[in-house]
This record gives sequence, C-alpha cells and structure tokens, in this order.
Amino acid sequence: MFEEIWTEKYRPKKLEEMAGQNEIVNRLESFVKKRSLPHCLFAGPAGTGKTTAALCIARELFGENFKSNFLELNASDERGIDTIRTKVKDFARTRAIGDSFKIIYLDEADALTRDAQQALRRTMENFADTCRFILAANYSSKIILPIQSRCAVFRFSRLTKKEATEYLKKIQKAEKLKIDEKSLGLIFDISEGDMRKAINILQTAAISSKKITTKIILQTAGKAEPRQISDMLNLALKGKFTEARKILVDLLFEKGLSGEDIIKQIHKQIFSLQIPDKKKMELITKTGEYEFRLTEGSNELIQLEALLAQLGLIKS
Repeated sequence: MFEEIWTEKYRPKKLEEMAGQNEIVNRLESFVKKRSLPHCLFAGPAGTGKTTAALCIARELFGENFKSNFLELNASDERGIDTIRTKVKDFARTRAIGDSFKIIYLDEADALTRDAQQALRRTMENFADTCRFILAANYSSKIILPIQSRCAVFRFSRLTKKEATEYLKKIQKAEKLKIDEKSLGLIFDISEGDMRKAINILQTAAISSKKITTKIILQTAGKAEPRQISDMLNLALKGKFTEARKILVDLLFEKGLSGEDIIKQIHKQIFSLQIPDKKKMELITKTGEYEFRLTEGSNELIQLEALLAQLGLIKS
C-alpha cells in the first residue's frame, strides 16, 4: 500500500484546526456560523493556509458532500479568458444542491491574464446570487482593483516558529517519530514559514529513518551545513581564496547543491558573521549582484568563485 502524502493526510478539516492565522480564522468562522460568505481574496506566501482555509469553509458549509457545490481551479494552469467563459461560468450559473450558493476557489488567481480577470469580474457580478468566489494569490497587487473592491481581503502571513513546530509535533506523535527541538527548528528555518514545505521535508526525512537528525534533514532538503558556509565566507574574507574555493567545489559537485541554493545560504550566514555592519552591507551588495547574475543563467561555479574573490578584496 502506498504511503499517503502527509500534506493531505494531515490537512485540517475544520478552520479551528488550522495552524496560525488566528484573526483570519476567527473572521471566517463568523461567516460560516452565519452561513453568509462574501467574495474573498486570500493573499499571502505559499504554504500559509489559503487553500486549506477555502476547503475548510466548504466542508463546514456544505458537509461531507461539499464537492458538488465546490469547484477548485488552478489559475496558473488555466489562465486564459476561455476558462472563465466556460468552466467558471457554467459552474456559477447553476443552482447549488441543497444550499443557497456554491463556491468557486481560484488558486494562484494572480496568474490570470488581464482579460481573464475582466471576464471574471463580470461573472462575479452576474452570478453573485448563486455563487461565491474565493481567490487565492501570492501577490494581491496583481489582481485588478475592480475585483479587489468586490472581495473581503484576508492577508495570510508566514507561520511563526512556535506555530509551525507545534503542528509538526502533532505529526511526529501520530507517525511515532523521534526528533529533537534542534531538528524541528532546522525544518522551520529551511521552510521559512511554509507549512507545506515543512511537512514535505519531515515526511521525506522520515523515509530514511524514524529517528530524524539535523544531518538527515540537511540531506533531505539539499542544504549545506551552516558551518560549511560560514567557514567558506570566513576563509574568503581572510584572503584564503583557494581554501574557500575547495569548500565551494565540494558543495557544488560532491553535495550536488545548486548555485542559487548556495547563494541564499551565503545571504543568511552574512548576518551571523563577526564583522562590522558596514562590511556586512558590502557583502550583501555583492551577494545581490551575483544572485542576479545566476538568475540570468550565468555559470554557477565561475560566478560563485568571483563572489568569493570579491569578498577577499573587501577591506576591513
């Protein structure tokens, strides 16, 4: 039997079970209690509970047969005007089964073209009696103002370390895993408040062993030991370019890390270096410049070597 994906297995079924977003949950619960839902815009980073909140609302409003009154679409896959004119409009125009309205959930709505958004605006107006829309977007600024003005806006924030680790502990207990606070903290640091990413890291690590260590997590997530990055930076700053380059080559070719992963970890480690703030500012400037070069498709080894060389040239 195949192992179920934990992000689905442990997805909350009720709003009260969600991790974090307490104010948003309270407001949404009041809508559910009154059985009155406006059009909603859920804005915020990935993995903060936007899709989960929409599914919880549908389950609590419509019961176990919520799927007949709930349509979920990913707007980044179907971003054109034809999707709005056919799938969305056809679902919105029919009456709900056993209830007063249906719900259409459009994930990644900020990927919709401008024409598609204009068509969506008209659909939201014409079928408000039979259908409510919940739009999810990473960037609310990419949603046209006429749609924003028709929605109650909810801004989801990244989960705090306490909120994320408490939820991971529930999964740990259910799956009978052994993991210490340091390892849980590392999962949070890598996921950066993205709960979906954190759960995926935990599940992948659990495949290797029921006793999860920081080493297993780093291997699972494809990250370098923070100590390695710190050593590489300190060697470069001391002008020991050849030694710093050896660590870089090991990370790229032995550990198999990408240049973008390494430069992101360099960025994080700069703030913990024991150097003056002015020097940190110079390092951040150089890091930003070389990160841009990597995203433009430049050779990873050459650009990261050049960054290490630049660090060695920075005067105290």
